[in-house]
Amino acid sequence: MPAVSKGDGMRGLAVFISDIRNCKSKEAEIKRINKELANIRSKFKGDKALDGYSKKKYVCKLLFIFLLGHDIDFGHMEAVNLLSSNKYTEKQIGYLFISVLVNSNSELIRLINNAIKNDLSSRNPTFMCLALHCIANVGSREMAEAFASEIPRILVAGDTMDSVKQSAALCLLRLYKTSPDLVLMGEWTSRVVHLLNDQHMGVVTAAISLITCLSQKNPDEFKTCVSLAVSRLSRIVSSASTDLQDYTYYFVPAPWLSCKLLRLLQCYPPPEDGAVKGRLVECLETILNKAQEPPKSKKVQHSNAKNAILFEAISLIIHYDSEPNLLVRACNQLGQFLQHRETNLRYLALESMCTLASSEFSHEAVKTHIETVINALKTERDVSVRQRAADLLYAMCDRSNAKQIVAEMLSYLETADYSIREEMVLKVAILAEKYAVDYSWYVDTILNLIRIAGDYVSEEVWYRVIQIVINRDDVQGYAAKTVFEALQAPACHENMVKVGGYILGEFGNLIAGDPRSSPLVQFNLLHSKFHLCSVPTRALLLSAYIKFINLFPETKATIQEVLRCDSQIRNSDVELQQRAVEYLKLSSIASTDVLATVLEEMPPFPERESSILAKLKKKKGPGAVSVTELEDSKREGGELNGGGDRGPDTAAMASTPSPSADLLGIRSAAPVGAAPASAGSLLVDVFSEAGPIAPSAAVNDDGFLRFVCKNNGVLFENQLLQIGIKSEYRQNLGRMYLFYGNKTSVQFASFTTTVSCPGELQSHILSMHLCTKPVEPLVEGGAQIQQVLNIECLTDFSDAPLLNIKFRYGGALQNLTLKLPVTINKFFQPTEMTSSDFFQRWKQLSQPQQEAQKIFKANHSMDTEVLKAKVRQNVTPHSIMYRLTLRCSKDSVSRRLCELLAEQF
Repeated sequence: MPAVSKGDGMRGLAVFISDIRNCKSKEAEIKRINKELANIRSKFKGDKALDGYSKKKYVCKLLFIFLLGHDIDFGHMEAVNLLSSNKYTEKQIGYLFISVLVNSNSELIRLINNAIKNDLSSRNPTFMCLALHCIANVGSREMAEAFASEIPRILVAGDTMDSVKQSAALCLLRLYKTSPDLVLMGEWTSRVVHLLNDQHMGVVTAAISLITCLSQKNPDEFKTCVSLAVSRLSRIVSSASTDLQDYTYYFVPAPWLSCKLLRLLQCYPPPEDGAVKGRLVECLETILNKAQEPPKSKKVQHSNAKNAILFEAISLIIHYDSEPNLLVRACNQLGQFLQHRETNLRYLALESMCTLASSEFSHEAVKTHIETVINALKTERDVSVRQRAADLLYAMCDRSNAKQIVAEMLSYLETADYSIREEMVLKVAILAEKYAVDYSWYVDTILNLIRIAGDYVSEEVWYRVIQIVINRDDVQGYAAKTVFEALQAPACHENMVKVGGYILGEFGNLIAGDPRSSPLVQFNLLHSKFHLCSVPTRALLLSAYIKFINLFPETKATIQEVLRCDSQIRNSDVELQQRAVEYLKLSSIASTDVLATVLEEMPPFPERESSILAKLKKKKGPGAVSVTELEDSKREGGELNGGGDRGPDTAAMASTPSPSADLLGIRSAAPVGAAPASAGSLLVDVFSEAGPIAPSAAVNDDGFLRFVCKNNGVLFENQLLQIGIKSEYRQNLGRMYLFYGNKTSVQFASFTTTVSCPGELQSHILSMHLCTKPVEPLVEGGAQIQQVLNIECLTDFSDAPLLNIKFRYGGALQNLTLKLPVTINKFFQPTEMTSSDFFQRWKQLSQPQQEAQKIFKANHSMDTEVLKAKVRQNVTPHSIMYRLTLRCSKDSVSRRLCELLAEQF
């Protein structure tokens, strides 16, 4: 930039700032500012024309007053006039004032845009940079509309100076972030990508920020940048610090550019070209080797720059998840940081190793650091580092070390920070169940969990232990004995009372033979906790009491006396009062056989998808490792624990549905083919073989409406996958062929598909089951696999089945949910009739609810010849509106058909 001459010192501005600083009070400051504003206003309105220097000085004063927090309502026109000056300092102050004070809706925006255009076309690099900075600082949609097409031309022009290219790239990035729909690269794409080969490192650094942002939204258009990025990275990594002297930071060549290049490569799968991939692997190995070298400087800036590149390289290795040697080396390198004196390095190492633990290649290498991680969990002073240590223990857990890790996490839980206790509880519960070989150990673990951190044990956790106990006969007696002993503690958490009430109510008879746990002793133990509990827990205990009457007839009189007391049958809470009255009456009038039938032991719970994992995922911070990815990677093929889906307060034990039903996902879609859950179902199966359907992005229904009137075509397509459909229907039966095509040259791993029926659709479409050919878990590059769905329609419906597809591509988990084009009209049978028969039938359907009508604008140009083949219509040649009228014997069918057909014209 030009040097500032002595005359540009603006002595008047310096004096004004000095006066403001010398003010003794707020009132004195306001008085001085008002005096100056009056003086500036008089100067601007005076008859004498101001020169450029005076305008600049007064505009600077206004800018300073604004920065002090005062409103400025004049001077904008003078600032715009400064833009036409040929002096750098005057033009700079004008642009600065506009960037800070001018609103994008201002009436002056057209004048400003004209001045900016003049500077952009001036070919003066200094003025061009000022204009580009102003555009980026304002960054409004109006600026994008005016200059989005001009800036790419400046960026790629051969005669543009390097400093202007840098400003243009960053300005374009700003506009793309604010108005991506207006920044269309089009013909400039390849030339922008080739800026990675520019000789000027500053241009490359600025351009790569733009290319990375564009690649994230349009990866196919910019995929040619991969080879160029690898080439540039190779040159930087292999160069000595003296080769890039101007861009070497504390003996590290171009660290910022290296990090950006590595981050750009994470937008794409591993390079398909063998030579490019080999060169990239060499770069990553060189980075890992340099990390082992002795530092060339003791200053922290050197180690920071060096480690920044290292961690970004490790992120790329994890992203590719295809080079076992690199993954193990990265793990070993991170292991060295676990005991580093820098807290930030320990945190980053734990976070990266958490992701490495999900890779089959590096999981065993991560496990070798278990003692160091446990020590970090116990001794770290920073809570965020302790939390990452807990995450890593959870990620590295498997059957070989589950008991050790769960024991350490339970031990830490007693002194853990309150902010992470709930998340820790969920992790312990999941690990204890997932790797439980001895279910008595599982019961002990969960009861310990409730004892240590009862306030943080959510309903999902204690529901789950009850579910496991009910589903496994071999642990019921042990669970009853253990929970009975736990209830004898003087201070007993309410969640323990809930578990104890439920388990003793179901299986108390298994320990009743011991005089120390006789029926009356069990009842008295439970009832001693009754007055300390909340209303929902009291309701559960009343249900346990009526179960006792069935299990132990000798306790009938004692329990009836409790139910009969005023505190129960006259309770202010309607739920407790209703239960007490109904249970008292039931125990009084029902015979022993009837009572045994009504209060029989709970049946095993049916399997259902998990909600505990979903709850754990919500607890994770934005930078945390995906819980679902960890679970997918750790899933093993052994026998899984029995599942279930009903809560402990079932229809036999309660008259009011639990408010937690929705929290636990009871209203979510169950997997097709699963046993239907009862109305009281609350529990969920945490680990089923197929895994949970979620987390998925929003349901993609872009291709759904295209298939309302056709049966064959492409349902979905992106850069990785193409899904085609071919279907046929006859009466109420249908068969759908799904074709999954891998568009890449890289193998899809762990390829699974699940069909689910949302809402009431499960009872309307009978079991969409897979047949003929199961989906192969591996889909080779360029290959296509087929799947067959058989459909039976039982009654009319409106929702469509959902198809969930999950697979791993380049180590990253891909998750996609689509609407399957199964609509009610597919099961119609055509019939022929004369016009008189048609209108006779039309008149018979004359009830108001049987007719659905919609008037809508045509989505496509009207071709009357085509329309005659589709509908009976009456339109004028220039019509743009349709009126669609349908009559059906069922009003729900009329409405649904009207909605579907209205989108077809």
